[in-house]
Amino acid sequence: MMLMGKRAVVIGGGASGMMAAATAASRGIETVLLEKNEKLGKKIYITGKGRCNLTNQCDIEDIIENTPGNGSFIYSALYSFDNTRLRDLFMELGVPTKVERGGRVFPVSDKSSDVIKALSTYMKRNNVSVRLNKEVSGIRVREDSVEGVCTSDGDFIDASSVVVATGGLSYPSTGSTGDGYRWAKKTGHTIIPLRPSLVPLEARERWAKELQGLALKNIRVKALTAHGKSIREEFGEMLFTHFGVSGPVILTISRFVYDWVESGIKLRIDLKPALTHEKLDTRLLRDFSESPNKQAGNCLDGLLPKSLAGVIIKLCGINSQKNINQVTREERQCFVSMLKGLELNITGLRPFSEAVITAGGVSTREVDPGTMESKLVKGLIFAGEVLDIDALTGGFNLQIAFSTGYLAGMSCR
Repeated sequence: MMLMGKRAVVIGGGASGMMAAATAASRGIETVLLEKNEKLGKKIYITGKGRCNLTNQCDIEDIIENTPGNGSFIYSALYSFDNTRLRDLFMELGVPTKVERGGRVFPVSDKSSDVIKALSTYMKRNNVSVRLNKEVSGIRVREDSVEGVCTSDGDFIDASSVVVATGGLSYPSTGSTGDGYRWAKKTGHTIIPLRPSLVPLEARERWAKELQGLALKNIRVKALTAHGKSIREEFGEMLFTHFGVSGPVILTISRFVYDWVESGIKLRIDLKPALTHEKLDTRLLRDFSESPNKQAGNCLDGLLPKSLAGVIIKLCGINSQKNINQVTREERQCFVSMLKGLELNITGLRPFSEAVITAGGVSTREVDPGTMESKLVKGLIFAGEVLDIDALTGGFNLQIAFSTGYLAGMSCR
């Protein structure tokens, strides 16, 4: 079966793909969206723990600052369709939003499904032809211009514009299996090496695994190379897991340590960043003096979770059965040092299946930042995670998906 005529084909029914399709169609262009899954927005559904942190209410400069992976490339996209316009659009589509800690924006309903429904409504309103369970096998190019796409069931869909919005490699169960990278490479594009980003970290220490499920708040974590060079420092929350550590602070740090993992990474955790060594020592002395006959293993309830206190006591070589009045000055100083610098050796990053985002992708040098169109192939347009752009947590990556999707839709012809 062959469909002929001037049209835009969008490959991928995620955030950037749905935005690109609705935008192109709103301009009167016949638009077809192809999604290989049985439903749209599978990755949107799981973002923000099912609540969908769809953007961040900060200014554009801050969004770019929070985009360590080629942030300057998205100036035009963000100025064309910023976070205010995004929130206004969702309000118009019946999804009012709210701002939470750190400027994170969520639907008032706390339901990611509402975001997917709104985008589906937006496409339907603009007469986008959505075809589910439709897998693309390749993009046909002739004389440096796109001609259309071939599907795995033998169809060819003629198109003057093809938007590749296939996502990255993170969460492959949602359909992100790297198809877009393969097609881009076949059309002559450079693919910057792919790596998982915003991903939990694996630790060597057995005691970290023993603390599985323990969450820590208001801590400071510094990542260091094997030679002691500081890589990144973050303040916030973290979580111990069966393989190591996770949580917001760890996910952010993971973005910056990839190049050093093989040679060795150390995390130094300050459990009490608001207190200096001296003030913490004074606090311990006070606590000890109030319960001199208490056992060491039971004297730190007001300072640390019991499981973590037990680990630190053991690391300091202190007998947990020892009475507080028998703890030496050296043992107390060791404990203070551990509280201010508990160390973990990182042995690796978790796989793409656990990564929030993919770093690397289609080289931005080969894409026009003002249109998202390829500089190598006329009519070939990229949007979202398939590009070599990645941001930190906080709604920035979805804003990038929506903004690049909008610009891609505006560039279809």
